[in-house]
Amino acid sequence: MKRHLLPLLLLAGVAGLLPAHRAQAQEKPVLNSAPPGPPATQPRPVEPVPAPTTEPAPAPVQEPAGTYPAPQPSPDAPSGLDFPNRKATKAGGAEDEPPTRKFIYTNFGLGFSSYNQLSQFNISAAPALGFRLTNRLAVGPGISYAYSSYSVPDGYAITAAGASSISTSSLGVKAFAQFIVYREFFLHAEYEVTNAQLLGEDGFGYLSKINKTVSTPLAGVGYRTQFSDKAAFDIVGLYNFDSSIYSLYPGLVVRFSLLFNIGK
Repeated sequence: MKRHLLPLLLLAGVAGLLPAHRAQAQEKPVLNSAPPGPPATQPRPVEPVPAPTTEPAPAPVQEPAGTYPAPQPSPDAPSGLDFPNRKATKAGGAEDEPPTRKFIYTNFGLGFSSYNQLSQFNISAAPALGFRLTNRLAVGPGISYAYSSYSVPDGYAITAAGASSISTSSLGVKAFAQFIVYREFFLHAEYEVTNAQLLGEDGFGYLSKINKTVSTPLAGVGYRTQFSDKAAFDIVGLYNFDSSIYSLYPGLVVRFSLLFNIGK
């Protein structure tokens, strides 16, 4: 009996211990063997939106004293620059109308020459009315007066009365033309017809006055000094193409002329 009881007691004891062992096995923690996930993201703080503000308009830039605003283009000056004394032109390159078309042109002449011991001194005055056809070309009519004095060295007589000098005076009409070549320099030409007193020889070789109509062509160059829009002064050197003994002027004539603009 005891032989069969001992095995039963051992079986009962093992059966009593088996649940406790299972309980301990279930309470043992289980390790997480899964791979690590991404780190948790933190929410970004919301930045405050600044309230709209009204900025003041920028102050205008003031130019320093003594300066001028930049030039602006215009139909007459595409580059915006306008140069002094710049000549305005019309469409197609035609020159503008001259500011005044009419002018008074007066001149005074001095001349001296010598021919075969006979010396000639000449003074002339010739007022004229000029008309400008363009800014560079002018023409016009006028009158002329000339006084000439002829003389020979002392001891010689040139008149029947035994005088060593003799004088003449002449009055005529003329026409002139001027062309401005470059700035103050111009060409001058004129043609004069004069009722003149000239010198002639009598049968004894003495000089006497004779009346004769003389045509005189003159041409040369001049220089103009502008005083204002209304007045100018010219110095003109003219060559006399009439080289005969009956010429009213010497070979080279120097004139001093005044120009006065009139009208519109």
